[in-house]
Amino acid sequence: MVSLNIDELIYKHALANAIKHNGKASVGPVMSKVIGEYPELRNKAKEITEQVKQIVDRVNSLTLNEQLSELKAKFPEMLEERKEKEEKKSLPPLHVNNIFVTRFAPNPDGPIHLGNVRAAIISSEYAKMYNGKFILRFDDTDPKVKKPIKEAYEWIREDLRWLGLSWQEEFKESSRIERYYEVIRELIRNGHAYIDCCTEEEFKKMKETRNFSLQCFNREKEPSRNEELWDKMLSGGFKEGEAVVRIKTDLNDPDPSKIDWVIARIIDTEANPHPIVGSKYIVWPTYNFATVVDDHDFNVTHIFRAKEHTINAEKQKWIYDYMNWKIPEIMEFGRLKLEGFMMSKSKIKVMLEKGLGKDDPRLPTIAGLRRRGILPETIRELIIEVGLKNSDATISFDNLASINRKNLDPTAKRLMYVESFKELELDIDDQMTAQIPLYPGSKEFRQIKVYPGDRIYVNEQDAKDGKVIRLVELCNVRVQGNKAIFTSTDIESAKKEKASIVQWVKASEAVRVRVIKASGDNLEKKEGFGEKAVANLKEGEVVQFVRYGFVRVDSQNEKETVVIYSHE
Repeated sequence: MVSLNIDELIYKHALANAIKHNGKASVGPVMSKVIGEYPELRNKAKEITEQVKQIVDRVNSLTLNEQLSELKAKFPEMLEERKEKEEKKSLPPLHVNNIFVTRFAPNPDGPIHLGNVRAAIISSEYAKMYNGKFILRFDDTDPKVKKPIKEAYEWIREDLRWLGLSWQEEFKESSRIERYYEVIRELIRNGHAYIDCCTEEEFKKMKETRNFSLQCFNREKEPSRNEELWDKMLSGGFKEGEAVVRIKTDLNDPDPSKIDWVIARIIDTEANPHPIVGSKYIVWPTYNFATVVDDHDFNVTHIFRAKEHTINAEKQKWIYDYMNWKIPEIMEFGRLKLEGFMMSKSKIKVMLEKGLGKDDPRLPTIAGLRRRGILPETIRELIIEVGLKNSDATISFDNLASINRKNLDPTAKRLMYVESFKELELDIDDQMTAQIPLYPGSKEFRQIKVYPGDRIYVNEQDAKDGKVIRLVELCNVRVQGNKAIFTSTDIESAKKEKASIVQWVKASEAVRVRVIKASGDNLEKKEGFGEKAVANLKEGEVVQFVRYGFVRVDSQNEKETVVIYSHE
C-alpha cells in the first residue's frame, strides 16, 4: 500500500459528508467511503471506526463555512466531483417532427399528489424542450362515482402554477358533451356502436358464456334502430342503468373487460348533479371514449401516462380505427411511490372527507409537500431524475429531502432554536456581541448583544455540568450549575477542549416557537424558543434551525411562531 495518512483520508470524507448534509457528518457513510477507497483497511475496521468517530466529531464542531473552506483548501477535487454529480439532469430526447402537443388530464375529484403530477411535469418539460403546446384538460365526465369537487379545479391550477408549470390551453370535458354526442351518433350510424338495454348482470353472463343472443342485446340490429334508441336515451326515455352505448370490439377477446366496452351511460344528475353543468345532461361519455375524442380534436401528438393505462390504450384503439384517426405517440411509465406516504388518490379522498386538510403535512399531496417546506424545483428535479422508467419506482423521503436540502442551502436563513432547554446565566466581564451570518458565506449578518448576567437558553443535552461549549459566534464557556462561565473567545481554544459548537437563544429576546412534525399518521407538536430574528420571518418562508433541521413558517402572531418541520 502506498504511504497513506488515514487521518487525512477520513478528514477528507468527513468534510465532504458534512457539507452534503448541512454541516453534520455521520460515521457510517464516512466509514463506507474510507473502506471503499482503500478496501485493504477492512481488516482494521474496528480501530478505524474509532478514528472516524473522533474526526467526525471534530468536523461537526466546525461551522459550515469553515468546513467549506477546509475542503476547498485541502481537497478541492472533492468539490469538483460534487459539482459534476449535481449537474442538472434532463429527460431523454424524443423523435419529434414539426408539431408537438401534449396534455395533462387530471380528474378534479381531489387534490393532485406526487404520483399523478408526474405526467404533468414530464408533459410540460417535453413541451418546453420541443417548443410545443401543453394542454390542461379536466376529465370530469363522471358525476357519480368519481364526482368532481368544484374547488378541486382551482386546487389543481394552483398546484401546477406553484410547480412552475404553464399551459397554453385549458378546457373541461363537461363543456364538450355535445361534441361527444356527435361522435357517438356517427359511430352508431356506421354500425360501430349500439345501444345495449340488457342489465349489467345479463351482459356479464353473455361474456362468460360467449352467447350473445338475448333480445335486449341490440348489437346486430340495424344502425337506424340503434339511432332511435340513442335518441330515446338523450330524451330521457331510459333511466339510469336501463341502457348504455357500447362500441363493437372482438367478442372472442380473452380479456372480458375489452369486449364491447361502454362508451356512454345514463347518470341521474338530479340525484348526482355535476358541479359545473348541474343536471343539464343525463348521458355521459366514459373516460376511454372522451379522451380519444379530445386527443384527436386538440391534435395531441404525444401522451405521457402511467403504464396502468395499457389496457385502456388497447380499448381506445377501436375508436381511432373506426374514426380513421391517427393515434398519438404514447409513452408509459411505472407507478411512483413515496415511501411512508399513502399514495392512493381514493384513500386521500377518504381522509379529506374525514376532515383532514388537503395541505396536511402527512399527505403526499402537492399542497401537503408545499406546506412541509418542499420546494417546487425539488419536485420537478425528482420527477425528471426518475424520468420515463417503465418499472415502478419507490422514492424514500430521505431522497426527496436530500434534493430539497441542496436547493435550500443557498437561500435558507440559518437561525438558532432550542427545544428541551436549560437556562444559564452568562458569567462574562463585559458586553459581548455575536455577529452571525444569515446564510453560509453571506456578508449579511445579524447582531446579538449580551451583557453580564444575561440569561440564555441552550439545549439541555449540551449543558452538562463541567462541559466546555462554544456558543455560536460568541465565546467559549464552561457550564457550572446554572451558570455559563466565560473561558475564551477563539475557535482554536474550543478545538483543544473538543468543545461542541451549540446554538443558544438570549432569554429576554426569545420568541416562542411551536414545531409541528409529521410522523407517519401522527402529528407531533413540540415547543421551544427561537432567537429574535424568528419573529421577522414571513409565512411560507423556509429556514434552517441550526442543528435541528429545516422548517417552514406556517403562521406568525404576537404570541408565537408556528413552523412545520421539513427534514434535517
